[in-house]
Amino acid sequence: MIKDAVLLDIPLFAALSPEERKIIAQKADFAEYKKGEIIYKEGSPADAFYCIVLGRVIIYTRDSSGREKILEYLHRGKYFGIISLLTGDAHSVTARAFNDSQVLKITKADFDLILKQIPVLAIDLSRTLSRRLKNKDIHQKTVFESTVVSVFSSYSQAGKSVYALNLSLSLQRETHKSVLILEICPRDKPHTLSYKLQIDKPPVIIDSSNVFHIDESGGAGEVPANAESIRSFILKSPLGVDLLCLRYDTQEDTSIKKLVAILTVIVNDYHYIILDLPAGMDEFVVRALNQSDLVHVLTSPEPQDLKGTRHLVERLKNEFGFPEAKIKIIINEYKFAKLSYQEEISFLGHGIFATLPKVDFPRQQDLVLREPDSEYAKVTRRISRQVAECQVGLALGVGVGYGFCHIGVLKVIEEEGITIDVISGASIGAIIAGLWVTGRSAGEILEIISKEFKERKYVWRLVDLTFSAIGFIKGNRFYNFLKKYFGNKTFEDIRIPLKIIASDIRRKEPRILDKGLLADAIMASCSMPGVFHPFRFKDEVLFDGGIINPLPTEALSKMGVKKIIAVNVTPSREDIARQVEAMKERIALSRQAIKERRWFDLKRYLRGKVKDNILDVVFSSIEVMQSELVQREAELADIILHPDTQGLHWMELHRAEEFAKRGEEETRRQLDKIRKIINE
Repeated sequence: MIKDAVLLDIPLFAALSPEERKIIAQKADFAEYKKGEIIYKEGSPADAFYCIVLGRVIIYTRDSSGREKILEYLHRGKYFGIISLLTGDAHSVTARAFNDSQVLKITKADFDLILKQIPVLAIDLSRTLSRRLKNKDIHQKTVFESTVVSVFSSYSQAGKSVYALNLSLSLQRETHKSVLILEICPRDKPHTLSYKLQIDKPPVIIDSSNVFHIDESGGAGEVPANAESIRSFILKSPLGVDLLCLRYDTQEDTSIKKLVAILTVIVNDYHYIILDLPAGMDEFVVRALNQSDLVHVLTSPEPQDLKGTRHLVERLKNEFGFPEAKIKIIINEYKFAKLSYQEEISFLGHGIFATLPKVDFPRQQDLVLREPDSEYAKVTRRISRQVAECQVGLALGVGVGYGFCHIGVLKVIEEEGITIDVISGASIGAIIAGLWVTGRSAGEILEIISKEFKERKYVWRLVDLTFSAIGFIKGNRFYNFLKKYFGNKTFEDIRIPLKIIASDIRRKEPRILDKGLLADAIMASCSMPGVFHPFRFKDEVLFDGGIINPLPTEALSKMGVKKIIAVNVTPSREDIARQVEAMKERIALSRQAIKERRWFDLKRYLRGKVKDNILDVVFSSIEVMQSELVQREAELADIILHPDTQGLHWMELHRAEEFAKRGEEETRRQLDKIRKIINE
């Protein structure tokens, strides 16, 4: 009997006698839940005892703002609903099928009878209840959870198996966690990944005849004989990634249950499971996609393939209810196409998650290991780090001349081989970040800055004065400076993702810019209110990003970046107090000069000094406001680098090397902390 086999596999019932298990089997039924289906809701009355046979169940509550707070992921053999059942209280949590699931269910009335007939079971459950209630009060449970990623294409020869291979290898290398590829093929197609994973022996393929058996009574359908029988088919690769091969029959209705049964077992053993699915859209493939946490859809940049992918994505969303956030489109440039990024977007009608560059694959296709510096390997690593939620983000704050400290930070990052997955910048931070992501090294950036601002007076070459109520610098010269170094480069031309922060003063909110021309976005982020004219970016009128986000950590946090290094060059309150005192001294000296100098000397003197004083007043006022905002944004960072800029002034752009040195010194001082954070 299938029920008896299931009960033997559940620790709670395994130690009971055959007669006692028979009593339970008579009262138990199997219930099936589709992915996303609610089993019971928080606040509903206790109705049954539940135990997972196949699939996964998520347990969660909602906070005061209605957001889900996940408490636990449950796998095969785990039972739930027991606290409410034994206490008589309403359910304190919601249980939802995380993927297609089969559950052993015993109604409350029948369960009460079982406890009377099997007293030892009542004692065990009382102990469990006591332990769970105690744990609930002491701490939140830490759980082991798997991420299932499907790799798929609507047509063959899209490079999906090579991508699945390299994604798996990269996940293992970046996280040092367990990874398995589940290679799934129709009965008439060969399995090929064992060779690519350098496994000596041919794959042993899971099929109906060697793992699964059917409940003849029709109760449970098809379930695995036991977990160990599935694990026995797993092949170990010398590359550190395991492989499991599944053959299915497109005409077999129970094929999807086999897949769910396999996932039920291996999600307990692996952190990451990559499903290498066959091309096409038969019912099995669609239902297999629905068991995944993420779906990576590969396509070429050719118009006909992009259109086919668009049709596929629309079907997944409209016919099968796939959430858009779950679908990631990856362009594989193995085919030559002349389309621009915007044209690709228009054909797809959907955002592009990543682009894999064209590469001539060697005989062995594990590029992540054999050619780690290749662009294909770098892109795959960035994707894997996003999947694994171990991205490292770098936030470069505002500060005009102080911002040249960022160059020293980047120098250390380069020399120490620290991986940065995404970078954000506001104002001067946006300029430095933009130069870096377009391929320039820290040394090359310092060379550019030192040349452009060789002497103090050079800064005025970027100033075009005007008489206006909203800003006395038009900004045309500064924009030409940006175009000189960024040209027509867009956000799609850069090596790592960049988020530039600007401020929408009318709406009093930040704008995260990550599309279009880099020069336009950076100009918007640098348009200091009261100094520059506001910059029109598309349909918005934007100002300096530092007004609202002087330390742009929030943009990284919203992306899901879990490890954030922030470079704060905004002076602290103490620094500002010292600056105010210095300003008072300069004003006093100016007054003394008025008394001592003749009129024609004073005119020449003021022509050089008044400009600085006006900017000083504006900038110092903004600094006071920013110092408060920085403290709030700093809370989102894991480590704050705050270079010592004492003795340097924000307008001394000609001292770029000294600023950069301060940034380098601060980064090296905290290097051990940085390494600890990124390696956790």
